Amino acid sequence: MADTRVGPAKKFAGSPKVPGDKSISHRGLIFGALATGRTEIENILESEDVQSTARVLTGLGVQITKQNGKTFVDGHGPEAFKQPAAILDCGNSGTTMRLMMGVLSGVKHIEASMTGDSSLVKRPMKRVAEPLRLMGANFELTQNDFAPLKVIGAELQAVNYELKIASAQIKTAIMLAAIAAKGTTRIWGEIHSRDHTERLLKHFGVGVESNAKEVLVTGGQKFTANKLNVPGDPSTAAFWLAGAALMPNSNLELKNISLNPTRTGFIRVLERMGVVIETDLTETIPEPIGNIRIKPGPLKGVTVEEAEVPSLIDELPMLAVLATQAHGVTRVTGAEELRVKETDRIEAVAQNLRAMGAVIETTPDGFIIEGPQKLKGAEINSFHDHRIAMAFSIAALVADGENLIHGSECVAISYPEFYSILAELTR
Repeated sequence: MADTRVGPAKKFAGSPKVPGDKSISHRGLIFGALATGRTEIENILESEDVQSTARVLTGLGVQITKQNGKTFVDGHGPEAFKQPAAILDCGNSGTTMRLMMGVLSGVKHIEASMTGDSSLVKRPMKRVAEPLRLMGANFELTQNDFAPLKVIGAELQAVNYELKIASAQIKTAIMLAAIAAKGTTRIWGEIHSRDHTERLLKHFGVGVESNAKEVLVTGGQKFTANKLNVPGDPSTAAFWLAGAALMPNSNLELKNISLNPTRTGFIRVLERMGVVIETDLTETIPEPIGNIRIKPGPLKGVTVEEAEVPSLIDELPMLAVLATQAHGVTRVTGAEELRVKETDRIEAVAQNLRAMGAVIETTPDGFIIEGPQKLKGAEINSFHDHRIAMAFSIAALVADGENLIHGSECVAISYPEFYSILAELTR
């Protein structure tokens, strides 16, 4: 395990390149594999999670190549998938496993086993298998909830399903299965998670009807290869935005960032905390993309309720750190999904903030923090969770003393260059 020391900083300035969005990178590879023709992807995220998706698709016989900084997927549709010769290893990537459960459930000639690392095999998969089983899918799960798991391709039927968890991964798995099913699938309920799948399916020639109440997908449609420019990941950009918000004389500009409204909840919360943020839109199809500039100001506490949690679920550990420096109370509710991420992120945040001398009250679905509080350098347990490691690296910028981040190599899951860029911004 690698350890990294991060100490307090006197400046925070620059225009770092933010790596490609992880959610869109996963979908670009999978949709390209399902399409007929060659899909060209620019600015794909070069991280362990996305490499897991590429590895699984390669295991199914899909050809993925790189040339001149671009990624090419030669797709021949799911009917061309080959029986994998070995267990499909999803690494640490829940997105890979859950989306591929949806894809493979309707590929009748495939019987595939999937597994992952020590973290992924503890994350719940029944929540995905359950709606897919209603469509006719066949799964064998470990202890009826976990990987390693087996999917046996079957003939699927459309379903009318109420989604009870605001999860883009579950929603996407159902939609991908629906494309292979007979009839029109209707998904309703907690559908207001990130909408990259809805946007990108249309980009790859698949018709989707969606509004505030429901998502409709008709089976039997075919994917068509297309070009895809992956914007910078707003969940990754959040660490730099937070760093700039914490440092009084910061100067930060981020370019080519996804400004998808289902992903910009952190920006909206920062604005409520007193940070001035300017954005300008440069592209709109298939995803809104633009630039962000930030002007820090005195931070104040905010309340984040369940309805907006899906738009900043990955940024909540970073928000907890910001809350310790804000005047007043910050309260987060409706975020119980944090407890089944790469680790229990509510407890991971609490343990590390307490190590830094902060006071935090945890609840089953969130946390309460009153600030401002002084932070001291401490030994930080990353729990092998990239977002915990990065959040507490940013916390060190305003601490009294250094943070020693144990297991810091986990940042490679989403941002391998994180520490080198952090050094540049604070130099």
